[in-house]
Amino acid sequence: MNSIQTPLQKAEAAIAGAEYILIGAGAGLSTAAGIHYSGPEFEAAFKDMISRYGFTDLYSSSFYPFRTEEEKWAYWSRHIDYARFSPPALPLYKRLLEMVRNKDHFVITTNVDGQFVKAGFNPDKVFEVQGDYGLMQCAKACHPKRYGNESLVKRMVARQKDCRVPPGLVPVCPVCGGPMEVNVRKDGHFVEDERWHLQAQRYYDFVRTACGKKLVMLEYGVGFNTPVIIRYPFERMAAEFPQTSLIRINKDYPECQTPGIRNFISLRSL
Repeated sequence: MNSIQTPLQKAEAAIAGAEYILIGAGAGLSTAAGIHYSGPEFEAAFKDMISRYGFTDLYSSSFYPFRTEEEKWAYWSRHIDYARFSPPALPLYKRLLEMVRNKDHFVITTNVDGQFVKAGFNPDKVFEVQGDYGLMQCAKACHPKRYGNESLVKRMVARQKDCRVPPGLVPVCPVCGGPMEVNVRKDGHFVEDERWHLQAQRYYDFVRTACGKKLVMLEYGVGFNTPVIIRYPFERMAAEFPQTSLIRINKDYPECQTPGIRNFISLRSL
Protein backbone atom coordinates (compact mmCIF):
# COMPACT_ATOMS: atom_id res chain seq x y z
CA MET A 1 0.00 0.00 0.00
CA ASN A 2 1.14 3.56 -0.74
CA SER A 3 2.59 5.15 2.40
CA ILE A 4 0.94 8.49 1.63
CA GLN A 5 -2.52 7.01 1.77
CA THR A 6 -4.76 7.86 4.70
CA PRO A 7 -5.80 4.98 6.98
CA LEU A 8 -9.25 5.02 5.40
CA GLN A 9 -7.77 4.80 1.90
CA LYS A 10 -5.56 1.92 3.05
CA ALA A 11 -8.59 0.15 4.46
CA GLU A 12 -10.53 0.60 1.24
CA ALA A 13 -7.61 -0.72 -0.82
CA ALA A 14 -7.18 -3.74 1.45
CA ILE A 15 -10.87 -4.62 1.22
CA ALA A 16 -10.88 -4.20 -2.55
CA GLY A 17 -7.93 -6.59 -2.91
CA ALA A 18 -9.12 -9.18 -0.41
CA GLU A 19 -9.95 -12.76 -1.34
CA TYR A 20 -11.60 -13.37 2.03
CA ILE A 21 -13.18 -11.08 4.60
CA LEU A 22 -13.71 -12.06 8.22
CA ILE A 23 -15.94 -9.70 10.19
CA GLY A 24 -15.61 -9.60 13.97
CA ALA A 25 -18.27 -7.54 15.72
CA GLY A 26 -18.79 -6.42 19.28
CA ALA A 27 -21.29 -4.26 21.12
CA GLY A 28 -19.84 -1.05 19.71
CA LEU A 29 -21.19 -1.91 16.26
CA SER A 30 -24.79 -2.15 17.42
CA THR A 31 -24.39 1.01 19.49
CA ALA A 32 -23.13 2.85 16.42
CA ALA A 33 -26.00 1.36 14.42
CA GLY A 34 -28.60 2.77 16.81
CA ILE A 35 -29.36 0.26 19.59
CA HIS A 36 -28.86 2.32 22.74
CA TYR A 37 -28.33 0.60 26.08
CA SER A 38 -28.67 3.89 27.98
CA GLY A 39 -30.00 7.38 27.41
CA PRO A 40 -33.43 8.73 26.47
CA GLU A 41 -34.64 5.68 24.48
CA PHE A 42 -33.76 3.28 27.29
CA GLU A 43 -35.28 5.61 29.90
CA ALA A 44 -38.55 5.87 28.00
CA ALA A 45 -38.86 2.12 27.47
CA PHE A 46 -38.01 1.19 31.09
CA LYS A 47 -39.35 4.18 33.03
CA ASP A 48 -41.33 2.13 35.56
CA MET A 49 -38.51 -0.36 36.12
CA ILE A 50 -35.95 2.42 36.50
CA SER A 51 -38.14 3.90 39.22
CA ARG A 52 -38.68 0.58 40.98
CA TYR A 53 -35.26 -1.05 40.67
CA GLY A 54 -32.89 1.86 40.10
CA PHE A 55 -31.69 0.72 36.69
CA THR A 56 -29.19 2.95 34.93
CA ASP A 57 -28.63 1.06 31.67
CA LEU A 58 -29.67 -2.09 29.86
CA TYR A 59 -26.38 -3.92 30.41
CA SER A 60 -26.09 -3.61 34.19
CA SER A 61 -29.82 -4.15 34.68
CA SER A 62 -29.50 -7.62 33.16
CA PHE A 63 -27.70 -8.73 36.34
CA TYR A 64 -30.46 -7.60 38.71
CA PRO A 65 -31.50 -10.35 41.19
CA PHE A 66 -35.26 -10.39 40.68
CA ARG A 67 -37.23 -11.97 43.52
CA THR A 68 -39.79 -13.75 41.33
CA GLU A 69 -39.97 -15.33 37.89
CA GLU A 70 -42.88 -13.01 37.06
CA GLU A 71 -40.68 -9.95 37.68
CA LYS A 72 -37.70 -11.49 35.90
CA TRP A 73 -39.65 -12.23 32.73
CA ALA A 74 -41.39 -8.85 32.74
CA TYR A 75 -37.94 -7.31 32.58
CA TRP A 76 -36.39 -9.80 30.17
CA SER A 77 -39.30 -9.79 27.74
CA ARG A 78 -39.08 -6.02 27.52
CA HIS A 79 -35.28 -6.17 27.25
CA ILE A 80 -35.42 -8.76 24.46
CA ASP A 81 -38.12 -6.91 22.56
CA TYR A 82 -36.26 -3.60 22.88
CA ALA A 83 -32.91 -4.93 21.65
CA ARG A 84 -33.81 -7.94 19.50
CA PHE A 85 -37.30 -7.90 17.99
CA SER A 86 -38.46 -4.28 17.74
CA PRO A 87 -35.47 -2.79 15.89
CA PRO A 88 -35.58 -3.34 12.13
CA ALA A 89 -32.51 -4.25 10.12
CA LEU A 90 -30.39 -1.19 10.80
CA PRO A 91 -28.76 0.76 7.93
CA LEU A 92 -25.20 0.30 9.20
CA TYR A 93 -25.54 -3.49 9.08
CA LYS A 94 -27.10 -3.33 5.61
CA ARG A 95 -24.22 -1.17 4.37
CA LEU A 96 -21.76 -3.65 5.81
CA LEU A 97 -23.43 -6.45 3.88
CA GLU A 98 -23.21 -4.46 0.64
CA MET A 99 -19.49 -3.93 1.26
CA VAL A 100 -18.72 -7.66 1.54
CA ARG A 101 -21.50 -9.23 -0.52
CA ASN A 102 -19.24 -10.09 -3.45
CA LYS A 103 -16.40 -11.41 -1.28
CA ASP A 104 -16.06 -14.78 0.41
CA HIS A 105 -16.94 -13.69 3.94
CA PHE A 106 -17.85 -14.88 7.41
CA VAL A 107 -19.02 -13.18 10.63
CA ILE A 108 -18.13 -13.93 14.23
CA THR A 109 -19.93 -11.77 16.76
CA THR A 110 -20.46 -11.48 20.49
CA ASN A 111 -23.65 -9.52 19.85
CA VAL A 112 -26.94 -11.24 20.64
CA ASP A 113 -29.36 -8.91 18.85
CA GLY A 114 -29.65 -10.79 15.53
CA GLN A 115 -28.83 -7.75 13.40
CA PHE A 116 -26.56 -9.56 10.94
CA VAL A 117 -29.25 -12.00 9.89
CA LYS A 118 -31.90 -9.26 9.87
CA ALA A 119 -29.71 -7.27 7.48
CA GLY A 120 -29.56 -10.17 5.03
CA PHE A 121 -26.35 -12.01 5.93
CA ASN A 122 -26.57 -15.74 5.28
CA PRO A 123 -27.27 -17.34 8.70
CA ASP A 124 -24.81 -20.11 7.85
CA LYS A 125 -22.07 -17.46 7.68
CA VAL A 126 -22.81 -15.91 11.09
CA PHE A 127 -21.45 -17.40 14.33
CA GLU A 128 -23.15 -15.82 17.36
CA VAL A 129 -20.75 -17.06 20.01
CA GLN A 130 -22.51 -15.63 23.05
CA GLY A 131 -26.04 -16.67 22.16
CA ASP A 132 -29.16 -14.98 20.86
CA TYR A 133 -31.82 -12.95 22.67
CA GLY A 134 -34.33 -14.65 20.40
CA LEU A 135 -33.68 -18.04 22.03
CA MET A 136 -34.15 -19.47 25.51
CA GLN A 137 -32.93 -22.57 27.31
CA CYS A 138 -33.23 -24.52 30.53
CA ALA A 139 -31.65 -22.41 33.27
CA LYS A 140 -29.66 -25.43 34.45
CA ALA A 141 -28.94 -26.70 30.93
CA CYS A 142 -30.51 -30.07 31.70
CA HIS A 143 -30.63 -30.78 27.95
CA PRO A 144 -28.78 -29.23 24.96
CA LYS A 145 -31.64 -27.51 23.16
CA ARG A 146 -32.60 -23.88 22.53
CA TYR A 147 -36.12 -22.62 21.88
CA GLY A 148 -37.41 -19.63 19.91
CA ASN A 149 -39.13 -17.09 22.13
CA GLU A 150 -40.52 -14.29 19.92
CA SER A 151 -44.21 -15.15 20.26
CA LEU A 152 -43.92 -15.60 24.03
CA VAL A 153 -41.90 -12.40 24.44
CA LYS A 154 -44.50 -10.38 22.54
CA ARG A 155 -47.29 -11.78 24.75
CA MET A 156 -45.29 -11.01 27.89
CA VAL A 157 -44.70 -7.42 26.79
CA ALA A 158 -48.36 -6.93 25.95
CA ARG A 159 -49.75 -8.43 29.16
CA GLN A 160 -47.34 -7.36 31.89
CA LYS A 161 -48.61 -5.08 34.66
CA ASP A 162 -46.88 -3.58 37.68
CA CYS A 163 -43.53 -4.90 36.38
CA ARG A 164 -44.79 -8.50 36.36
CA VAL A 165 -46.05 -10.97 33.79
CA PRO A 166 -49.01 -13.27 34.51
CA PRO A 167 -47.88 -16.53 36.17
CA GLY A 168 -49.26 -18.52 33.25
CA LEU A 169 -46.73 -16.90 30.89
CA VAL A 170 -43.66 -17.81 32.92
CA PRO A 171 -41.76 -20.41 30.84
CA VAL A 172 -40.69 -23.71 32.37
CA CYS A 173 -38.26 -26.28 31.05
CA PRO A 174 -40.16 -28.95 29.07
CA VAL A 175 -37.75 -31.63 30.33
CA CYS A 176 -37.03 -30.97 34.02
CA GLY A 177 -39.82 -28.52 34.79
CA GLY A 178 -37.38 -25.96 36.16
CA PRO A 179 -37.01 -22.29 35.21
CA MET A 180 -35.89 -21.11 31.80
CA GLU A 181 -33.28 -18.49 30.91
CA VAL A 182 -32.38 -16.36 27.93
CA ASN A 183 -29.74 -18.07 25.79
CA VAL A 184 -26.96 -15.62 26.66
CA ARG A 185 -23.59 -16.72 28.02
CA LYS A 186 -23.45 -15.55 31.62
CA ASP A 187 -22.62 -18.66 33.63
CA GLY A 188 -21.60 -22.29 33.30
CA HIS A 189 -25.06 -23.35 32.16
CA PHE A 190 -24.97 -21.72 28.71
CA VAL A 191 -26.39 -24.14 26.13
CA GLU A 192 -24.37 -24.81 22.99
CA ASP A 193 -26.70 -26.90 20.87
CA GLU A 194 -26.11 -28.70 17.58
CA ARG A 195 -26.62 -25.50 15.58
CA TRP A 196 -24.13 -23.59 17.77
CA HIS A 197 -21.46 -26.24 17.24
CA LEU A 198 -22.15 -26.37 13.50
CA GLN A 199 -21.55 -22.61 13.23
CA ALA A 200 -18.41 -22.90 15.33
CA GLN A 201 -17.07 -25.51 12.92
CA ARG A 202 -17.96 -23.36 9.91
CA TYR A 203 -16.04 -20.48 11.49
CA TYR A 204 -12.95 -22.64 12.11
CA ASP A 205 -13.15 -24.02 8.57
CA PHE A 206 -13.32 -20.50 7.12
CA VAL A 207 -10.31 -19.38 9.15
CA ARG A 208 -8.25 -22.41 8.10
CA THR A 209 -9.08 -21.78 4.45
CA ALA A 210 -8.48 -18.02 4.52
CA CYS A 211 -5.35 -17.77 6.66
CA GLY A 212 -2.24 -17.53 4.50
CA LYS A 213 -4.23 -15.98 1.68
CA LYS A 214 -5.39 -12.41 1.09
CA LEU A 215 -7.58 -12.19 4.18
CA VAL A 216 -8.92 -8.94 5.60
CA MET A 217 -10.28 -9.00 9.14
CA LEU A 218 -12.75 -6.22 9.79
CA GLU A 219 -13.16 -5.73 13.53
CA TYR A 220 -15.96 -3.44 14.68
CA GLY A 221 -16.57 -2.17 18.19
CA VAL A 222 -14.82 -4.97 20.09
CA GLY A 223 -13.71 -3.93 23.56
CA PHE A 224 -12.28 -5.78 26.54
CA ASN A 225 -15.29 -7.56 28.06
CA THR A 226 -14.45 -10.74 26.15
CA PRO A 227 -11.28 -9.96 24.13
CA VAL A 228 -10.32 -13.65 23.89
CA ILE A 229 -13.17 -14.30 21.44
CA ILE A 230 -12.37 -11.81 18.68
CA ARG A 231 -9.84 -9.11 19.56
CA TYR A 232 -6.85 -11.22 20.62
CA PRO A 233 -7.33 -14.05 18.06
CA PHE A 234 -7.58 -11.48 15.25
CA GLU A 235 -4.31 -9.90 16.36
CA ARG A 236 -2.58 -13.30 16.55
CA MET A 237 -3.73 -14.25 13.04
CA ALA A 238 -2.59 -10.90 11.66
CA ALA A 239 0.84 -11.33 13.28
CA GLU A 240 1.28 -14.89 12.04
CA PHE A 241 0.16 -14.45 8.43
CA PRO A 242 1.85 -11.55 6.56
CA GLN A 243 -0.80 -11.39 3.83
CA THR A 244 -3.51 -10.82 6.42
CA SER A 245 -4.74 -7.29 7.17
CA LEU A 246 -6.45 -6.30 10.40
CA ILE A 247 -8.70 -3.26 10.18
CA ARG A 248 -9.87 -2.21 13.64
CA ILE A 249 -12.75 0.27 13.84
CA ASN A 250 -13.11 1.31 17.46
CA LYS A 251 -13.65 4.78 18.89
CA ASP A 252 -12.55 3.79 22.41
CA TYR A 253 -9.91 1.07 21.95
CA PRO A 254 -8.28 1.47 18.52
CA GLU A 255 -4.81 0.36 19.64
CA CYS A 256 -3.12 -2.99 19.02
CA GLN A 257 -1.41 -5.01 21.76
CA THR A 258 0.37 -7.59 19.59
CA PRO A 259 3.77 -6.74 18.05
CA GLY A 260 4.81 -7.85 14.60
CA ILE A 261 1.64 -7.04 12.64
CA ARG A 262 2.61 -5.62 9.26
CA ASN A 263 -0.86 -4.72 7.98
CA PHE A 264 -2.71 -3.11 10.88
CA ILE A 265 -5.08 -0.24 10.20
CA SER A 266 -6.75 1.61 13.05
CA LEU A 267 -9.84 3.74 12.57
CA ARG A 268 -12.03 5.41 15.16
CA SER A 269 -14.93 5.52 12.72
CA LEU A 270 -15.79 4.99 9.07
